[in-house]
Amino acid sequence: MRLEARILQNAHVRLEPLAERHCAELRAACEADPDIWRDLYPVNWAGAGFETAWDELTGRQARGEWIAFAVMVAGHCRGMTAFIRPDSANRAVEVGGTYYAPDLRGGVVNPAAKRLMLAHAFEAGARRVQINVDALNTRSRAAVLKLGAVQEGVLRRDRVVWTGRIRDTVVFSILAEEWPAVRQRLDARLGRPGREPGAPEA
Repeated sequence: MRLEARILQNAHVRLEPLAERHCAELRAACEADPDIWRDLYPVNWAGAGFETAWDELTGRQARGEWIAFAVMVAGHCRGMTAFIRPDSANRAVEVGGTYYAPDLRGGVVNPAAKRLMLAHAFEAGARRVQINVDALNTRSRAAVLKLGAVQEGVLRRDRVVWTGRIRDTVVFSILAEEWPAVRQRLDARLGRPGREPGAPEA
C-alpha cells in the first residue's frame, strides 16, 4: 500500500496536502462552529485550542502517522480530512480527522471528498479502510452508512476526549471487494462528475 500526500481533485472539491498556507483559513473554518468541538470532537480546534491542535497534527504528519489534507472549495480551505496511521503491512488505513465548515455539511462536499480518499486508498493497494465515529455524532454515523460502509461494532468507553468525557466509538469499514459497489453509489450521488482539466481524480 503506497499512499501519497498529493493533490486529489474532482469537479466538487480539491484536497491539498495540509500545509502552513492553509492555517489561517482552516482556523476561520473551525471558528465557524465552536460548539461542535466541545460536543463531538476528541480534540479542540476552536479558540485557544487551535494552535495546540495544529502543532499536534503537523507533528503527526512529520512522523508519518497521518497524511492530512486541506479541503478546498472554490479556492479556499473550508475544512480538513486525513489518512490516519497507514498500516502498509496489513494494507489498512483509517480515514478521519474530518471537519467541514457548517455551510458545507449535508451537501456534495463530503461524498466528493470521500470519493477521492477512498479511490486513492484502494488504488494504492488498501484492503481495508476504516472510519471511526463518536457514538453521539448521529449526523456522521448516518453519512458513513449512506456511503455504503459496514458498521462493525462499538468500542465502549474507548477514548477520553479533551473535555474529559469518555466516548464510545462506532467502527465502520469498507473492504477492497466492496469498493466497486460503494464507488458506483458515490458516482450516482455525484452525478458522475468529470475530472478537472489537468488533474487526475485520484
